[in-house]
Amino acid sequence: MAEFSKPAVTKETGFRHFFAAAGYSWGGFQRLLQEAAFRQELLFAAVSLILLIVVGASLGEIVIGMVLFLGVFAIEAMNTAVEEVIDRISPEISNVGKYAKDLGSFAVFCMLVAAGIYMLYVIGSHLLFR
Repeated sequence: MAEFSKPAVTKETGFRHFFAAAGYSWGGFQRLLQEAAFRQELLFAAVSLILLIVVGASLGEIVIGMVLFLGVFAIEAMNTAVEEVIDRISPEISNVGKYAKDLGSFAVFCMLVAAGIYMLYVIGSHLLFR
């Protein structure tokens, strides 16, 4: 009869799971900070949110802006994850890898455009209709 060995990583439960998950998220954030695109997106978010405050945007408008930028960050994280996996499993140039990376990049672009359009609309409407 074969003996089962303990898994290399034990699954945490309860509060320990919460703190473990927070640690994994922090690690992901630290990895994402290595990406120039993410640092630029952080700057775009900070400047945009400051502008919203300066033009007198409502709390609701600011919250929507924050949610949009969290969407940008989430999609950038997924795009970076796709790139990491593609580079690991297929370091040579391939159409499949290229398409996967291009699709991830397009997803980030779409979210950035959505955030940008929203920012232009809200900031513009506050500047034009004061």
